Amino acid sequence: MNSLGINKEPKNTRVVVAMSGGVDSSVVAAKLKTEGYDVIGITMQLYSGNVSNNKPGKCCGGVDINDAIKVSRDFDFPHYVFDYEDEFKKNVIDDFTNSYVNGLTPVPCIRCNETVKFSNLLDAARNLNADCMATGHYVRRKLGLNGIELHTALDNKKDQSYFLFATTLKQLEFLRFPLGDHKSKETTRSLAEDLGLKVANKPDSQDICFIAKGKYFDFIQNTTSEYIKEGSIYNKEGQKLGTHKGIANYTIGQRKGLGISSTRPLYVTKIDVKSNSIIVGYKSDLVGEKFKINNINWLGHENFNDCPKNGFLVDVKVRSTRPPKSAEIYPLDKKNGLVTLKDHEESIAPGQACVFYEQNSSRVLGGGWISN
Repeated sequence: MNSLGINKEPKNTRVVVAMSGGVDSSVVAAKLKTEGYDVIGITMQLYSGNVSNNKPGKCCGGVDINDAIKVSRDFDFPHYVFDYEDEFKKNVIDDFTNSYVNGLTPVPCIRCNETVKFSNLLDAARNLNADCMATGHYVRRKLGLNGIELHTALDNKKDQSYFLFATTLKQLEFLRFPLGDHKSKETTRSLAEDLGLKVANKPDSQDICFIAKGKYFDFIQNTTSEYIKEGSIYNKEGQKLGTHKGIANYTIGQRKGLGISSTRPLYVTKIDVKSNSIIVGYKSDLVGEKFKINNINWLGHENFNDCPKNGFLVDVKVRSTRPPKSAEIYPLDKKNGLVTLKDHEESIAPGQACVFYEQNSSRVLGGGWISN
């Protein structure tokens, strides 16, 4: 059994590495190559040059593709670039814009992992007769008593399990995450220097890769065919306080940009798509304890619908930056459920992901999308 858990000699084990051009995936590819594996690098081209992708903090653009190619040349392994621009637009960009237009707060990185990366790219790896596909994500894949399990990374600061909750058990069988056991990002950068990688000090990807300078609303206006129109802003008593610039410009918990004077800070507490209106309130009005989730991806042993209907305890995260909180999950059917938090949480936004973690454990049990 080799280091990737495959019963072959490394030289007879073909590993396709998904390479973004960053330090993480470059380290994975270079290290596996030096360990004697049959490595093939593949990189996605997700958008053309009209997107500002030459600056630090972006990924999958022209500069990053060139960086991935350089690593493959330096370490002498084949590398292919796959054009998934149409698939990325349909599954990620269009979903992003449509979500905001419909009053939701999307997570495009999850959609990208769920669709293009672990669908199109994974299929490409299989077509290359790979034994597995490795990525630079910070999560761990473990063999449990009842099969493959997904676990958080050792480094909590770099853990990316929130963004990978939609990975299916079938996909996990084929995937490998060599960096999940690294104790820190500094460990990865140090290894990159030891390997002589020129990207050792390249900045991490940040923000949304297809949006220049974080201007979400400008991007939405330029890409959606929907007419974004002004509407009314009300308080919870129904009193009109002002006019908004289009609901796509707002998200639950937002404070800035409301254009309303008040003696106390006001926040967006609800977005009403049907009436094209925004409801605002005080910070205390953002507190929530119950919400529904849909399109659940369950990674537990039994089927989600077979879990106790009277509820079972897990820890949940409602945003990637929030700490996990104890909650009870009530299955409604195979793909839908109800979440009741043991302690309140602020700014629970429809469109965001709710990810489940086994209590007192690093295991990821799946998750779903917050609907209301």
